[in-house]
Amino acid sequence: MKEATNDVYRALLEQFHGQLLLPDDPQYETARRIWNGMVARRPALIARCADVADIQASVRAASAANVPTAVRCGGHSLAGFSTCDGGMVIDLSNMRQVAVDRDARRCRFAGGSLLATVDAATQQHGLAFPAGVVSHTGASGLVLGGGFGWLTRLHGLSSDNVEGFTLVTADGSLIRANSKENDDLFWALRGGGGNFGVVTEFDVRLHPVTSALLLEAVCTGDDISDLVRRWRDFMPDSPDNLRWSLSLRLAPDAANVPIELRGRPAVTQAAVWVGDLKQGEDCLDHLVSLCNPVVIARKNISFLTLQTMADQEFPHGRRYYTKSGYCKTLDNDTIDIMVQSLFNIPSPMTQIELAYLGGAAARVDAADTAFGDRSSPFVINLLGNWSEEFEDAENVSWVRSLFQSLRHSMTPGVYINFMSGDEDDRVLEAYRERWERLVTVKSHYDPDNFFRLNQNIPPQTK
Repeated sequence: MKEATNDVYRALLEQFHGQLLLPDDPQYETARRIWNGMVARRPALIARCADVADIQASVRAASAANVPTAVRCGGHSLAGFSTCDGGMVIDLSNMRQVAVDRDARRCRFAGGSLLATVDAATQQHGLAFPAGVVSHTGASGLVLGGGFGWLTRLHGLSSDNVEGFTLVTADGSLIRANSKENDDLFWALRGGGGNFGVVTEFDVRLHPVTSALLLEAVCTGDDISDLVRRWRDFMPDSPDNLRWSLSLRLAPDAANVPIELRGRPAVTQAAVWVGDLKQGEDCLDHLVSLCNPVVIARKNISFLTLQTMADQEFPHGRRYYTKSGYCKTLDNDTIDIMVQSLFNIPSPMTQIELAYLGGAAARVDAADTAFGDRSSPFVINLLGNWSEEFEDAENVSWVRSLFQSLRHSMTPGVYINFMSGDEDDRVLEAYRERWERLVTVKSHYDPDNFFRLNQNIPPQTK
């Protein structure tokens, strides 16, 4: 493998416009690290691309030498697919250009862009792209996997708002995929992950959003179960303008939380309203009446503030492990299991995230994109979050055990951006009735499975 990677390095050396980083390069140690501290791999070569030509050259050279290749945009892959051991990383972190067409409400952003990069450019024009909730996430991986966030119920998934892709395929070709060109690939890229190429540019729709009403609250004790049940009953008929999410966790060690409640089982909530302020205030008043909070805060915040609100809870270098699934509804037994699990939760940063899709995301037909089934709107994400390697076994075990206890209540399906690196057996479950069509597209554009470090869809065997 080392010799093959050296062949790639020599092949690129004379034509590469960016940086080629080997393990002895002073920048290598920083460049090889990714967001999830559980993943500490050592690629033999990092090709930090400056332009599309660099990407094409990297793909061709690695393919010819049969060198395993990862693609890094923001380095935020939970499963660690942003890197590899012994192979090459195609690093797009220097490709973060954003161009906004305010009148058309459209934006083009390069494949290495972070959510923060896109938000900073679009907000200058009072526009927003529906994306995730942590601003240092790579936009590319988020969009290709679907993309949930504060605006999902109002404007759909991130992938629902893509008008076209430009990408480098496995043979080094640069092609476009949209509703008129390579429409089969356009379908597959909206939810099918990184299976089909390196996306160099996204053409997306934007929406007028500059601010939001935010309600944050904490409930403890018997109010935890009561609130989850009320949330479950309220959300199916709630307005699209509202995204109300819950996190079952230990009450945080925060200044606004009474000292005697910190570290005790709690449910924290964030309700975000985008739209008419009077309607929003009335809606948030109603939510407050449902939750009997011990801590409460309400404010009107900028969209940029909203988009960075969760950054400090999920910094680079901590250790993350998840299991997730969808439910048609949450029965009382499922709620009780989740609440009881808080009494032996191993990390104060670990959360059981509860979200409700519905809204605009549910009005896109399941067959229209490669993204999974949209008919089970309740999302449960068991998000383990801790700091030290010696704590790995306890934290991973807790997530796995709780997931097995909840599995019976979940429908088939999983959101690929919430999948950990040990869930290859669930990739087919993620796509279900879309699987055969995805295999056909994969077989056409990547018949040798060059792009395989992902939630992989293998091509048909030759």
